[in-house]
Amino acid sequence: MKRLARRLGVAHRTVRWRGKKPGSGLQQAARAARYRLLAEEAVRAGFAHIVTAHTLDDQAETLLFRLARGSGLTGLAGMATISTLPISGDRETFLLRPLLGVPKTRLIATLKAAGVKYSDDPSNRDPRFVRTRLRGLLPRLAAEGLDAKTLARLGSRMRRAEAAVEFSVGAARTALAPEPWRRHGPIVFAAGAFGDLPHEVGLRLLGRAIAHVGDEGPVELGKLELVYDSLRASPPLKRRTLAGALVSLRDEKLTVERAPPRRATAKRRIRNKTH
Repeated sequence: MKRLARRLGVAHRTVRWRGKKPGSGLQQAARAARYRLLAEEAVRAGFAHIVTAHTLDDQAETLLFRLARGSGLTGLAGMATISTLPISGDRETFLLRPLLGVPKTRLIATLKAAGVKYSDDPSNRDPRFVRTRLRGLLPRLAAEGLDAKTLARLGSRMRRAEAAVEFSVGAARTALAPEPWRRHGPIVFAAGAFGDLPHEVGLRLLGRAIAHVGDEGPVELGKLELVYDSLRASPPLKRRTLAGALVSLRDEKLTVERAPPRRATAKRRIRNKTH
């Protein structure tokens, strides 16, 4: 890569992932580290865009991987052509995937015809990784009509549906809780109006409120679904906590607010104050 960059007159830098590596989830951790390092280097060099060579085949693998992991509509939309990397400090870095519609075989043929060498990651053939095993299924799926192009088309249709749902969630927020949301809440919805929302819209609106108020990171879809379903049960469960937020149903109001500190955490804080 260094020789190619020199030939093209492009500045080249190599960044390394240093430190201890996880014993499990290695590929996911490596992916996160790779984008973090690239974003940090882009900011350091004064660039706002990072370009990757993800192809149509990568999109198909991503959809299969997310389907196997139980992803919802957002995940099944696949990789976006343009997305942001929220790991680059104050500056926004954009991730571009201009080759998502190009089959991998065509990309490789083009590189060979141009005499351009490319790297081949051996981990892509390691059967210990889920993606590798799913990749091995693609030829058999293609024989049944479920090829990379068909899977990518599914992702495109999911993105259309995703945009429509997100628009509806924004409209629902404006209608049910139009005031600016304070950082730690409370956020209050009329329970009746909230219950009338389509399930996916209500689920996402609840997830947005929990993510805004809570302090324990991203809201897991499966856990969010359990909380949402418990609120719609007959009789409904009146109080649930998730991701550092307390969700309560009382007096025809659905309230999302910061959950009280856990008992162990509270005791630790008291102990620290007494020392």
